[in-house]
This record gives sequence, structure tokens and C-alpha cells, in this order.
Amino acid sequence: MLDEHLSQLVADVDGAWGAAIGGYDGLLIEGYGSNGSMDLSLLVAEHAGLLRAAFTAYESTLTGGKVREFYVRGDFLSAYSLPIGEELFLMVLLENKSNLGQARLYGLDAAKKLKELL
Repeated sequence: MLDEHLSQLVADVDGAWGAAIGGYDGLLIEGYGSNGSMDLSLLVAEHAGLLRAAFTAYESTLTGGKVREFYVRGDFLSAYSLPIGEELFLMVLLENKSNLGQARLYGLDAAKKLKELL
């Protein structure tokens, strides 16, 4: 059931090639990828660390409140992440020419549905 939501998210977002549900402990819960060359477990583990650092910075140091979205863009890979409750996050993996607006819109909808399932 989770993989159906992830595969639909990838299909809905132009330029998306993967999606994953991860824990802030760095463990992959479920993933779907149309690009077999990337290790979703490794991506979740690395982004979990980035998210924890962002949470600490915004909530404690900067007093900016809770992080609602997190986007990282590299030369060849971009990732858009958002929380699913207190322990999990949804990550959409994107090509750099992808539609970030669609990732945000469909990602938020998918996160709500996944939160109900989890």
C-alpha cells in the first residue's frame, strides 16, 4: 500500500525519479525508484542527518519554528522532503529540471495520506 502512494507520487511529478519514506534515525521504511542507480537507503540516511540538523537550527538556535519543508539541490540530484508526523519524513527525488511546484503540491497530499496509514 505504501509503495502505491510512492509510485503515484513519482508519476505525478514531472522529473521525479524516486520517493521514499524514512525515519529520522536514518532507516528506509519504504521506497520507490525508477532509477536503479541510486541507493534509496543511503539517500534516506544522509537526508535524515540533514533534516535533524535543520530542525535543531530552526527550532532552537534560530527560533524559527518547526521545519515544514526541506529542499536540497545539487548538480545532478535534488531532494524535497517534508515531515510525516514526529518520526518519519517523505522525500521526493528529482532531476534538476523537474517541477518543484508539483513536488510540493503532490508531496503534501501524499504526506497527509501516508500519515493516516502510518
